Amino acid sequence: MGKEYDAVVIGAGPNGLAAAARLAQEGQSVLIIEGHDQPGGGTRTAQLTLPGYHHDVCSAIHPMGLASPFLSSLPLKKYGLEWIHPELPLAHALDDGDAVILHRSIEETAAQFDPETREAYRRLFLPFFGEAYDLIRDLLAAPQPPKNPFLVGRFGLKAFPASLDAARAWFPDEKARALLAGNAAHSILPLDRIIATNAIGLMLMLVGHAYGWPVAKGGSQRITDALIGYLESLGAKLETGRTVTDIEALPTADAYIFDTSPSALADISGNRLPVNYAERLRRYRHGAGIFKIDYAMSEPVPWTNPDCRRAGTVHIGGTIDEVAQSEREMWEGVHSERPFVLAAQQSLCDPTRAPEGKHTFWAYCHVPKGSTVDMTEAMEGQIERFAPGFKDCVLGRHTMNCADYQAYNPNLIGGDILGGVSDWRQVVTRPVARLRPHTTPAKDIFLCSSSTPPGAGVHGMGGYWAAEEVLRIP
Repeated sequence: MGKEYDAVVIGAGPNGLAAAARLAQEGQSVLIIEGHDQPGGGTRTAQLTLPGYHHDVCSAIHPMGLASPFLSSLPLKKYGLEWIHPELPLAHALDDGDAVILHRSIEETAAQFDPETREAYRRLFLPFFGEAYDLIRDLLAAPQPPKNPFLVGRFGLKAFPASLDAARAWFPDEKARALLAGNAAHSILPLDRIIATNAIGLMLMLVGHAYGWPVAKGGSQRITDALIGYLESLGAKLETGRTVTDIEALPTADAYIFDTSPSALADISGNRLPVNYAERLRRYRHGAGIFKIDYAMSEPVPWTNPDCRRAGTVHIGGTIDEVAQSEREMWEGVHSERPFVLAAQQSLCDPTRAPEGKHTFWAYCHVPKGSTVDMTEAMEGQIERFAPGFKDCVLGRHTMNCADYQAYNPNLIGGDILGGVSDWRQVVTRPVARLRPHTTPAKDIFLCSSSTPPGAGVHGMGGYWAAEEVLRIP
């Protein structure tokens, strides 16, 4: 019996769609199967609160959207994707009406700090700014010798220390320390961890300077819709609402590419994978989770600091010590009374998100893995701290805890939105220690989710590199 497709992709998240796109570009016949009724994984948009309010269910701000070497090469604008830049990429709220801003301009960002910190900030980012494309391309690559080894090496020396130590050593100014801490906290790790915290913080800040932190007009779902439109133009097929539990029930193909968690790959593949390898997949470590609130608002958030009213993203957590304490408590299984909150204000620059004159607001905090604790009161206490009167502007709320997120997307095990712990050990061994991590011992089975290099983010590079492995099949 002949094969039905060249490749079958299980999961229609950004990486699964990117893998399908790369293969379809080469003329391969591709079927994508998605268990959810709506494709997209972490890039979906829904009316979660009130009619007319469009909320991003998971990912909302896309620092890696324009920086992705593969996604940026695709004609997604032709299929409806429009990137919108907020007036300011990021504000980090501080007490007494103060804030620190990540501007697109390195010079403008540095100008907020004392003279010593100003020069330190310039020395940190200016050498990488002009070579940002080459650096990001290497950082988002599969494990291989970098094309620019000296550039990557210079960045690696800056990225190696724990962000808590680096911020204190580099910046006398507390505002600069808070800015780095807030970005490093996207790692969902204690800030005293080496490599991953500082690498993630510095990369997000550099991308903010070089590319911005845009939103997708109309919602993150538009990224998914544009990818599907492009795939359909190449002849690929999409099937939704079908949960895959057994690889033997799939159409025959030369390659099966899983945009799933490592444990799901092991379970679905059954005896097609060696027992030892499957057990290693099941031991893959998933990290802490999130608690998220979507708001329908009568007006924008009434931040005390006016710059916070211009920013697409707002970090809410105060000083570096406060951010570090919140992330440490989360890691140790404690629900912080003053959590570090990550917020997005898409409707400030994208009026399609809410009825005329109204707004959406998106916010989450980090919580212990699998938590079902309602963090609404703690989060809103933090928001009110920097935006008195916030609660008076709320028309509707929708909350999701870790269990809700895993039910929404089985890849988000325990509410883990990063596809696994991103500490130094697992950064270099995602999903297991293997020279070509997107492959498996079965020559026709591949993994492409955020549990593979280069990790989390809406960049599609995990899918791209898995597809490149498929294209090596004789």
